[in-house]
Amino acid sequence: MQRSTAGWGSGFLGVLIFSGSLPATRIAVAGFTPLFLTSARAVIAALLAGGLLLALRQRRPATSDLLPLAVVAVGVVLGFPLLTALALQHITSAHSIVFIGLLPLSTAIFGVLRGGERPKPAFWLFSVLGAVTVAGFALTQSGPASLAGDLLMIAAIVLCGLGYAEGATLSRRLGGWQVISWALIVAFPVMAAVAVATVPGTLDGIGAPAWLGLAYVSVFSMLVGFVFWYRGLALGGIAGVGQLQLLQPFFGLGLAGLLLGEPVAWTMIAVTGLVVLCVAGAKRFA
Repeated sequence: MQRSTAGWGSGFLGVLIFSGSLPATRIAVAGFTPLFLTSARAVIAALLAGGLLLALRQRRPATSDLLPLAVVAVGVVLGFPLLTALALQHITSAHSIVFIGLLPLSTAIFGVLRGGERPKPAFWLFSVLGAVTVAGFALTQSGPASLAGDLLMIAAIVLCGLGYAEGATLSRRLGGWQVISWALIVAFPVMAAVAVATVPGTLDGIGAPAWLGLAYVSVFSMLVGFVFWYRGLALGGIAGVGQLQLLQPFFGLGLAGLLLGEPVAWTMIAVTGLVVLCVAGAKRFA
């Protein structure tokens, strides 16, 4: 019980950190191209992660861990950041954030496929109810959206769910922060080459908000958040703790309203209450 509670607490901290990712990305893409932003954040995070691995003298992963680490890298280092950055060129931050409500279901499905977890049937009931609630909220509260942006967000959710589940399985052997650190190292050569190839011709005109957005997604979204998140998934279970992501759209919408001035409907409060109940139900039956 203590292990599970620690997992849910750690996972909650991870969700809080991730909640700022899409608003920060929205700010950053105003000054950087999606491809440079994606590669630059990965390079910065990889340098920090490499320093941690060296300072704490972490042993290298086994050869058999390289393929799973590559899957994690494709899902959360390349796929999700790039696809969301592309989507945010078509849709608002508030609209994109609501799609995150589908991430727990994606994570749970891959947790069953890749992690060998077997939640109770009632778990799926609460999971689907939470996902439908968030999807309904997206349809009724979001402004005009682009089909291209929506499809990019759905693809991002699928890849991110895969990366979360694969990383959580590895965390049981390697440790939470070690998994994301090694995944960043695996992706570093490719991401560094892309960053060099796509670096802006001039930095003139790139405002401070864009630089702050890049800093946030590089340090917190790409590294610090995963330290808590993967630890939470490993301790509390992929399917169960993954339901905390249902809260992320509402934290993110709050930040979008505060930082970007995007309107946040009052109905968010009522929907948040229902989603909290779904999370509690999913935790009970995970």
